[in-house]
Amino acid sequence: MTPLDYSRASRLLRRDPVMAALIRAHGPCGLADALRVDHLSALVRAIIFQQLSTKAASTIHGRFVGLLPDGRITAAAIAEMTDEQFRHVGVSRQKALYLRDLAGKVSSREVTLDGLEDLDDESVIAALTAVKGIGRWTAEMFLMFRLHRPDVLPVGDLGILTAVQKAYGLRKRPTPDRLRKLGDAWKPYRTVACWYLWRSLDNPGAAASPSSAKTARKRSK
Repeated sequence: MTPLDYSRASRLLRRDPVMAALIRAHGPCGLADALRVDHLSALVRAIIFQQLSTKAASTIHGRFVGLLPDGRITAAAIAEMTDEQFRHVGVSRQKALYLRDLAGKVSSREVTLDGLEDLDDESVIAALTAVKGIGRWTAEMFLMFRLHRPDVLPVGDLGILTAVQKAYGLRKRPTPDRLRKLGDAWKPYRTVACWYLWRSLDNPGAAASPSSAKTARKRSK
């Protein structure tokens, strides 16, 4: 995505009053700031961050990288790590298995990371999910934060579902089908919409729609 894409995304998303409120509350989209250095580093980070809070995952990831020679994430360096080293930095046995599988398949070129940027979204997902522990959600995070694809909607992401429920004043979290229908209005910039929805969870008051904010005030009385 280019600065022009972000400008177009902002204009389109502002047609949705709830999205317009999120944009006012959180300012310019900072999605590009989260780009990782390389494909392998992005995937390693995504695996470590699975099912953990951002704070806990960041700590584990930092310790993990600190064990590697020169702090560089390579398939060879991951393959050489011992079970004790993984445990020492807080990587679970299951995630250690995932990281080893990733390293092995990258080394054998069973999974080729070079050229992923030339594939369409679904082809990237198909290639990455050949690795143990990389499901559709992890592949979608890779599309969004590494390849910077503009129109990804991770309908299984709990954060997105919770943010939509709060921002749109829904009684319960939307189903994947309902989220897809809602997201039709955000095409072709659903990735940018998701960034604002995630940010809204950091500051729920600022992100709430007028109707949901009114409901929240009533409940607090």
